[in-house]
Amino acid sequence: MNLRLIAVDKIRTPYVAQACEEFRMRLRPFFGLEEIDLRPASGVDPERARRDEGARIARHLRRGEPYWVLDPSGEQLSSPELSARLADAAREGTSSLALVIGGVHGLSADVTHGARFRWSLSRLTFLHEWARMIVLEQLYRAAKIARNEPYHH
Repeated sequence: MNLRLIAVDKIRTPYVAQACEEFRMRLRPFFGLEEIDLRPASGVDPERARRDEGARIARHLRRGEPYWVLDPSGEQLSSPELSARLADAAREGTSSLALVIGGVHGLSADVTHGARFRWSLSRLTFLHEWARMIVLEQLYRAAKIARNEPYHH
């Protein structure tokens, strides 16, 4: 399966960039991965930021491609549950899946309503850079779980 990670903003912190690169490298044998960084909206009006960023996200969503959004009110999964959900998507014939990380004000309703799944990493709030790093690490962990290979202990 090919994964496309669409994220508002880019990684700026060197140690986070290094960790993300490590997990990208580890993911290569398991998934195709494309990352798309989108410019965050300027200004401070949260609704306008969600609308502007949502329009840019929508331009990168492919017709017919399922996508998941990271959403604090979404469903929390254990690592084995994430692995199973990805395996189910592959069994259902999903060849490409997009994962969307919104900006600091979250995602527009238009984007969340079209999502096949709303995924919450935690009830905690993370920096956006960390959220991306956690997503990449969890995708790698899910792949290892699916193959019953050591890493998840």
